[in-house]
Amino acid sequence: MGSPSAGDVRGLLRRARRLLGDARELIAEYDRAVAEARAALEPLRMRQVRAELGAMPVSRLKDVTSGRLRFGALRDAGYATVLSVLEATPYELQKVPGVGQQTRGQAQKAAERLARAVRESGAVHIDVDDRDAETTRLLVALSRLVAVGPELVRARRTALEVVRRLSVLIARARPLSSWLRRLLSGSRRLGRATEAATQLAGLLRYETETRLLIAQATTDLLRPPPDGALAWIDFELRAADYYNLLAELSAVAPSDQAAAEGFLPEDLAGRVRAQELDDTLRRVSLRGYQAFGARFALAQRRVILGDDMGLGKTIQAIAVLAHLHARGATHSLVVCPASVLVNWLREIEGRSSLQVYRLHGDDRLLAREAWLARGGVAVTTYDGLHALDPVPQVGAFVVDEAHYVKNPRARRSKAVARWCEHVETVLFMTGTPMENRLDEFRALVDRLRPGLLDGPVQPAGGAEGFRRAVAPVYLRRNQQDVLTELPELVHRDEWEEFSAADAAAYREAVEAGAFMAMRRAAYAVPEKSAKLERLRELVDAAAGAGLKVVVYSYFREVLAAVGGALGAPVHGPLDGGLTPGRRQEVVDAFSAVRGHAVLLAQIQAGGVGLNLQAASVVILCEPQVKPTLESQAVARAYRMGQVRRVQVHRLLTPDSMDERLLAIMQSKAALFDAYARRSHLAESTPDAVDVSGEALAEQIVREERERLAAAKPDGSLA
Repeated sequence: MGSPSAGDVRGLLRRARRLLGDARELIAEYDRAVAEARAALEPLRMRQVRAELGAMPVSRLKDVTSGRLRFGALRDAGYATVLSVLEATPYELQKVPGVGQQTRGQAQKAAERLARAVRESGAVHIDVDDRDAETTRLLVALSRLVAVGPELVRARRTALEVVRRLSVLIARARPLSSWLRRLLSGSRRLGRATEAATQLAGLLRYETETRLLIAQATTDLLRPPPDGALAWIDFELRAADYYNLLAELSAVAPSDQAAAEGFLPEDLAGRVRAQELDDTLRRVSLRGYQAFGARFALAQRRVILGDDMGLGKTIQAIAVLAHLHARGATHSLVVCPASVLVNWLREIEGRSSLQVYRLHGDDRLLAREAWLARGGVAVTTYDGLHALDPVPQVGAFVVDEAHYVKNPRARRSKAVARWCEHVETVLFMTGTPMENRLDEFRALVDRLRPGLLDGPVQPAGGAEGFRRAVAPVYLRRNQQDVLTELPELVHRDEWEEFSAADAAAYREAVEAGAFMAMRRAAYAVPEKSAKLERLRELVDAAAGAGLKVVVYSYFREVLAAVGGALGAPVHGPLDGGLTPGRRQEVVDAFSAVRGHAVLLAQIQAGGVGLNLQAASVVILCEPQVKPTLESQAVARAYRMGQVRRVQVHRLLTPDSMDERLLAIMQSKAALFDAYARRSHLAESTPDAVDVSGEALAEQIVREERERLAAAKPDGSLA
């Protein structure tokens, strides 16, 4: 086959140069926007460094001088903090009696080292209640990048690849563009030029799509930035996107690398770091700990991702799916509770280029046929999984809220187990792998790696030995270790004495042995309920501050009483009777309200899978039997993207079953901390805290009957 004509080559070169120019323009605009954001970030970082060093006592200088520094003279001279030493001139320090040139040099070098450490590890926190000019300038600068959306990552990567390849191919193909150049070029050079022209023609087959992607991103970057007020509004709506971008720009290393990597053994952590992670089909950047989580799932193949709620387990799962499909996988399946089905569909569509199918509802059979024929990611519910037989082309199986299948005898657990046997890559996701007993955790591990925990339920070495044994299959990171930008979380127990009507209802429930009636007795007579009166006060305070509130209860009757007591329109209640689509509509409507709003939710429904970071006040109407129910509920508000301090109010009654439930919850939480969360070694015995189900109810009813009978002279409950 001969070489192309000079006219054809000139046409190719014109198109290639135009595309190359577009790509270079996008890269230049991106670099300019990043530079502006970094310039706006610098004053805030310096302010934060100064604040931390100003709160750091001068004695900390000894930590970086191996204790050799004698700082007493500095302290006596008024240098009380590391900042005061850092900002002093050499002349000022050397004037201090007892401070010579060597001590002065050691002190200043130590202060500089601490300042570098603070700068490198400190993440900037944006306070929505302190809208100063410097922070506003930063948000305006960041908004240019955030506004482009998830396509910016792909557009910039494409532009870089266009520049890398076209700049070489254009130069190589140029000898074919005129008869004179052909005449002056040797046969070897002409051969290379012909090959380059062929490659150019192949690349330009997708010229229209590539130019459109790059041009749209460039146009978005060139739009005028919003004013300060609009930038703050956008930040509150998309705080997680802003903080993800800040983490990239700051290049801040986690304060505790081991914690960010789940305290895995070093040899395993090293293998995980070496695992490739293809982002071709992904439309979102990952934080460092999220990329590590995705790599862990890919490297180990069959794992439990047990990250604290609110750390982005869904994003990590999507990164795994995007990698596998980019590397040749054709089909994947996600199973989740019905309550989060819509959220999964939205996240996959918005965060990746993967085709997603909803295998739920009236069109599920048609969706299944399309998924099997075309490939992509199918999302179904636990109930829907029973009707799906494993198919060999499925390369990845994601199980969300995997603690739902901790009981191996349950129907849904058997359906999940059947799929696990036929799929190579399996990802269990749960922030609460263990609620009552260690056996629950072990059941999940056995589903993925049969035989890994052969032997006694509690391996030799107790909690620490157990964590070491499950390291190949279990990764967990906690909020306090990796989300340094989260605002404060304030827990407050609100103790309210029974009113006379409350006490009568409670005694009646105890006498009848009605455990659930005892739990909701404080709301039996709403117009005389002490807890409801306190709840109204808390909601009124939130309304005065323009804050959103989510109110949780286990009982629909209690939520109905709360709705009646508040009077004003409320959203919800979210309960198990709502379809997934309707649940999401309620949450969206609540989140869209400007200022104060109240959402009512059953804790077992509203505590799983929903993002409620629009709320910054959480009210728990009664303590729960499982601590995981409360922690899940709180984590729906206190999660990545939260910009306000979150206040959690738990309504309690003294001298009632509430006190016993708190003690039981603390025992269960201690078990979880020992075995499933990285913590100090605890020697808890799992069997000692098995207080679930009927045994729990019987125990509390019996104790309350004895206590109330002892309080009456005649031994009666009346």
